[in-house]
Amino acid sequence: MIDWARVKTLQQEIGKEEFPEVLQIFFEESDSVIDTLANDPSEDYYEKALHLLRGSALNLGFSQFAALCQEAETRAQQGLADSVVIAAVITTYHASRTAFMDGLAQQLGTTIGK
Repeated sequence: MIDWARVKTLQQEIGKEEFPEVLQIFFEESDSVIDTLANDPSEDYYEKALHLLRGSALNLGFSQFAALCQEAETRAQQGLADSVVIAAVITTYHASRTAFMDGLAQQLGTTIGK
């Protein structure tokens, strides 16, 4: 679900001191997009939102979530995204976030606020 090698590489590129801030920004932005998808779904918004989520997820090592966003983005481009697809994206985001937060201290020896 989480590509910890990618996360470690990102932490090295950014630096240990700045890494928690980058994580906070990622979660704030992703939470906002997920909230909009959950509470104000608009098919016009799907493609843009899924593209944004996919790119951020790939960068941060959320591999399973990124793959699902890619699939959903492709479906949105074809006019085939629906509430079932979006529900899967939302569920996978929350599961990935939980797995990330649970593994962060063990994998990197760092924590951030939930």
